[in-house]
Parts: sequence; structure tokens; C-alpha cells
Amino acid sequence: MANMLDELSPDVREEGLDTHVIAKRIPVTVGKGSLVFEILLWVLGIIPGVIFLFMKIKAKNYFQQLEQKIQRDASQIDNYLEQRVIVLSNCAKLLDKAIDLDKTTYENIAKYRSGASDEARNEVSTQIDNISRSINVALENYPDLKAHEGIEDAMRQNLYLQREITAARELYNDTVNAWNRDVFAWPTKQIVAAKNGYTTRLPFIASAEIKEQAKKVFF
Repeated sequence: MANMLDELSPDVREEGLDTHVIAKRIPVTVGKGSLVFEILLWVLGIIPGVIFLFMKIKAKNYFQQLEQKIQRDASQIDNYLEQRVIVLSNCAKLLDKAIDLDKTTYENIAKYRSGASDEARNEVSTQIDNISRSINVALENYPDLKAHEGIEDAMRQNLYLQREITAARELYNDTVNAWNRDVFAWPTKQIVAAKNGYTTRLPFIASAEIKEQAKKVFF
């Protein structure tokens, strides 16, 4: 049998390929075959039916625990975002320039703890990135300010928090990937997921502005 993927094949994209995360939640469903499967287990005897019943309970508990982990991972991102807003706010005050921090940014962060959507988290993350860029532009226009000890320390903290946010997003995406994979693990987990109306979850999505910035030449 020939290789399905051949690295020597002439069918390549010379222009490259820009991929995007598809922001669509897919509902988990099962067909009649799953119902027949469960009925068949009970027909074969009480023991197979009871065993599968306990397997479904275990699967339900697994999803509940995984859901809590997703919440915990999301909360970690929120904590770093909140710290970054505080750092940038202090830096803006030190600059004493007209860099306005939208008060709704703080309000949105407060909402996250009550379970904000992935889209809202991505949106406020983009707002914070924009604030950071505005401060960097101000520093470029006034290079003498870079020597200010407080500003220098704030920008170091900002860089550190950027890295922590990236790491926290990786962890969040790993947990979301585990959820999206397991809700379609037939029979037990998929049957439980379908019964409880679960859907796939969205991983972190970078904004169009950030992706465009990444394409620019920095050096």
C-alpha cells in the first residue's frame, strides 16, 4: 500500500497556509445503535447492564471533574490578566501621558470569575495587548523615560506576565483538548455526553490584530 502522505509529492502550497481556529461548538449526539447497544447489554444479563451503568456514572464524574479543571485553568488566565492590567495601569500613571485604561476592562475581569465566555476572555486579552503596545509606543517617543526605575520594573513585570499568560493558555488548551476528545469516546463517554447535552469547547483564539502583528518584521 502506498503512503497516504508523500513528502516528495509535487502537490504542495508554495504560498503557505494561514490556519484559523473555527469558533464552533459541536453538540455530542449518538444514534439508535447506542440505544440498541445498551438494551443488548441488559438482555445479555443483569451483570453486563449493571457494569455499564457504573461505567456511565464514572464517566459522568470524570466530565464533572474535567469541567472544574477547565474552570480552574481559565481562572488562572484571568488572574494573570488582572495582574497585567494593574501593572500596566501603574506604568501608565508613571508615564503621566494620555493613555486611557478603559474602565470596562476591569469590569470584564470581575465578570470572568462568574464564568465568562471564551470569546469575552479573548476580547479583554486583546484590549490589554493594545494597552501594552500604547505604552511601548510612548516609551519609544520618550526614550529618557526608559531609565525610570519604576517604569523599567513595570515593563519587566509585564513581560513576565505575558509569558505566564501564554503558559496558562497552553494548559487551558490541553484541558479543552482532553474534553473535546473524550466527549466523542464511544460508547460510555459519548453516550453520557450526549445525554447531558455536552458540546465541544473552544480553545484560545488569537485575535486577527495579534496574528497580523506576528507577520511583521521586527528586526
